[in-house]
Amino acid sequence: MRVAVTLCILTVMAQTSIVQADEQTDFFERKIRPILVEHCYDCHSSEGADIEGGLRLDSRDAMRRGGESGPAVMPKQVDKSLLVSAIKYESIKMPPEHKLSDEIVEDFVKWIQLGAADPREESSVPAEVVHSEIDYDLGRQFWSFQKPERHPLPYHDWMDWCRTETDHFVASSLRTNGISPSPTAAPNILLRRLSFDLTGLPPSREWVTRVERLAEEDDYTQAVDELIGSASFGEHWSRLWLDIMRFADDQAHIVGSNEELFFPNSFLYRNWVIDALNRDMPFNQFIELQLAADLATPEDKDDDVALGLMGLGPKYYRRSSPEVIADEWEDRVDILSRGLLGLTVACARCHDHKYDPIGTADYYAIAGVFASVEMFNRPLDADRETKNKGEAKNPRDAMHILRETEPVDLAIMVRGDVNRKGPVVPKRFLTVLSSSEPEAFQNGSGRLELAKSITSPDNPLTARVFVNRVWAKMIGRPLVGTPSNFGKLGDTPSHPELLDDLAVRFTEHGWSLKWLCREIAMSATYRQTSQTNEPGLDADEENRLLWRMNRKRLSIEQLRDSMLAAAGKLDADVGGHSIDPSDPETRRRTIYSQVSRLKLNPMLALFDYPDPNVHSERRATTTTPTQKLFLLNSPFVVKTAAILTERLKEETDGNEELVEQAYLLLFSRKPTTDERQLGIEYLASADDQKKKYVHALMVGNGMLFVD
Repeated sequence: MRVAVTLCILTVMAQTSIVQADEQTDFFERKIRPILVEHCYDCHSSEGADIEGGLRLDSRDAMRRGGESGPAVMPKQVDKSLLVSAIKYESIKMPPEHKLSDEIVEDFVKWIQLGAADPREESSVPAEVVHSEIDYDLGRQFWSFQKPERHPLPYHDWMDWCRTETDHFVASSLRTNGISPSPTAAPNILLRRLSFDLTGLPPSREWVTRVERLAEEDDYTQAVDELIGSASFGEHWSRLWLDIMRFADDQAHIVGSNEELFFPNSFLYRNWVIDALNRDMPFNQFIELQLAADLATPEDKDDDVALGLMGLGPKYYRRSSPEVIADEWEDRVDILSRGLLGLTVACARCHDHKYDPIGTADYYAIAGVFASVEMFNRPLDADRETKNKGEAKNPRDAMHILRETEPVDLAIMVRGDVNRKGPVVPKRFLTVLSSSEPEAFQNGSGRLELAKSITSPDNPLTARVFVNRVWAKMIGRPLVGTPSNFGKLGDTPSHPELLDDLAVRFTEHGWSLKWLCREIAMSATYRQTSQTNEPGLDADEENRLLWRMNRKRLSIEQLRDSMLAAAGKLDADVGGHSIDPSDPETRRRTIYSQVSRLKLNPMLALFDYPDPNVHSERRATTTTPTQKLFLLNSPFVVKTAAILTERLKEETDGNEELVEQAYLLLFSRKPTTDERQLGIEYLASADDQKKKYVHALMVGNGMLFVD
């Protein structure tokens, strides 16, 4: 009897369930589908001319899969269904021409609450097959994909010349090629070189007055340590990072006077970078926080400013277009891969990389990480007025970062066409940098897992790439001549064992930038004179083997700052808002310049400041007549020269002493006999010549170059 009753109850329940399902389907057909067809299909169906936002609403699976912003419908989860917030005009406004009636909105809410019944099958064509013929095992045999290792110090004829491990690899290469290293540079040259390379500023008066002591090893070591320990260190070295990551305060386009997409508080990120470098934050942690601070240290909201790395990235025009959003993803992948890994992963967006073992699937695996986040203006404090979902209404009241959205895995866009879908690729790391098939990222966007993959001890590239950049800034040329391309089209290392040795020791010393700079500065290689000689020129004219030091031209930051320092007007405060470096009244360091993607400051642009719209692997160096004309006529330079002239008049007694002090302030050395005599004779020719004389010295090659 009980069995019969139970069967009867189950039968009734099943029939009820079927009736309910039929009723829900009927509700969809009467209340939901007609609205979608009338108001949505033109822009969000496979039949439309363009699929806005990558979102299709003409099938159940496409609607639940969603577009760039995430799933449009999540059954029984109204708050997470983006379609509802859109038709309520809470976020984006759909349909854009007019808001749907309250009754229609309630129908959609009820439909989702009941489970979003939807009988429509996927109407798109099956995913296209994407073939890859990359042999990843073979690809891993390339030099840059091999894990760096320590190497025994080589024996050579210059053992007594060497001061650090670095020197042994350089000396061995010189010996093999029959070249001798150059003598040590004079103390005054070394002091100026050290000061500009480590802090971006000329040496202090105190060190200039005791410069001869640099011939003693203990005093040289003290100078290096003082410079590395100064607050100016982080200001100077932050520029290397900001160039690579295309830091800017705005966007490359503006509609009328609408600055909604600008970054008025971008300086907060710049301040964080400077502070992190001054604190010698381990470089692996430096990367991790900039990619995933909100996930790595969720309890410390102050770390979130580091997310400006991507939160300050370009926002392209017509962001409602799926093609434009795909371009933004490419920018993020390109910046990340070239900047941190020295690989051109973005070349695999449309097809497998033509030269390196990077498949199209690898590109979309990384792009999926950035498709799962959004740029976000987080209010600086709780009192700031906000938009929906907690975003500051006014960018001036916000910190410009990024945050998690609904995680998505991207389908390969066949030949880069957003409307031609291949197989879906899970978010994961690059195959060639994994020992086997890489595991899919499991947590949200995968940003933290990506950061840990990049900084993993098993990753052969990250330390190598960064060491090469630092070496180039200190020595004047990189060990790998293509700093952002360690692939097959890039250069091979001039000193492969040295690069490996430095990369390994860099990680062993806690990924410390300050350790790395000190190691290079203490070397005999760094201390060589920049003077040439015939045997060296005959054997290695480009100085690829480092038989002498490379002469370097000051960057615009170093040049402007050194002018202010000589005049005694440099504002030494660290951090703060962006400035106009051309303003004659502005005394802040040039690192704090306003950087525009829309129109770069003419002073910066004239002296090879990189385009902030794109990644910059290294500064170009050009010599043009307009540069010299600028130095002769710029209101900033003219006024600074006048201030320096007045300083010299007040602090000196007579023309001879003025010439002496001018050389010490501008060139960190005393004038030669000829220079002193010429200066005295020129100043004696007329009473008003002092300003012209000082201005001429300030814009001459002695000021522009570091030996």
